[in-house]
Amino acid sequence: MKKIKKEDLDQGVFDLYDDYAHNRLDRRQFMERLSVYAVGGLTVPAILDFILPKYNRIQVPPDAPQLDTDTIEYTSPNTGITIRGQLSRPVEAKEKLPGIIVVHENRGLNPHIADVGRRAAMAGFISLAPDMLTPLGGYPGTDDEGRTLQRQRDRNEMLDDFIAAFDHLKTHPECSGKVGVVGFCFGGWISNMMAARVPQLAAAVPFYGGQAPVDEVPNINAPLLLHFAELDKRVNAGWPDYEAALKENGKEYTAFVYPGTNHGFHNDTTPRYDEAAAKLAWERTIQFFREKLKR
Repeated sequence: MKKIKKEDLDQGVFDLYDDYAHNRLDRRQFMERLSVYAVGGLTVPAILDFILPKYNRIQVPPDAPQLDTDTIEYTSPNTGITIRGQLSRPVEAKEKLPGIIVVHENRGLNPHIADVGRRAAMAGFISLAPDMLTPLGGYPGTDDEGRTLQRQRDRNEMLDDFIAAFDHLKTHPECSGKVGVVGFCFGGWISNMMAARVPQLAAAVPFYGGQAPVDEVPNINAPLLLHFAELDKRVNAGWPDYEAALKENGKEYTAFVYPGTNHGFHNDTTPRYDEAAAKLAWERTIQFFREKLKR
């Protein structure tokens, strides 16, 4: 079987995967359309194996000795639902730390997003990465199953449950009370919505996320740092109107578009990953939080 490299694949493969990952194609349709690209020694099983996430790629292990990482629970006052989450903080912290809510994609708290939560803690924050699949048993072990489960939850109820995570972290005894949010894909939409719905939010960093409605932009208090993938036509289509509303209402924001990248470029478990763009975006994110979450 031919060993596949990222450059072997047509952009259409990545566009198909984006449709599949966002529930616009079922698995049968995805496989059928993927067969168009099974040429030149490539096979559908080989392409599929290459493009799906590989969760053996972890940057900060769950038992990293530099961190205290625990599973905690909190109750959302709006939905009454109990949510589990990963709470991480540096073991050598001598004072209260600014907090970061880390919001997963449309498949629950998978190993990659849990890893991102620990990366935030390694950078000197106390981070909380909730799992919105908790009421359904939690992240089930595969992204396909995770997407199926997450479709069973109302996204506005999940927004309420993430806002409850903000309230929980803000009042945590090890938190300074300054809390920001970073989210990816669905989590990017949550980040934009939290900026519009949570007056005390100190900073928001949506990665390739859907925008808040323009009529809610006047409510935004938090400064925004927005990351976009150049080839992500679906998400980017909403950006011009959102940016116009941000400008019209005098909101503080900075936006970056990363050339040649696909939706999901920060996720190092799939071939959509772009190492240079991911590292730069994360460096910018951490610097932004350090500036905006100062006491």
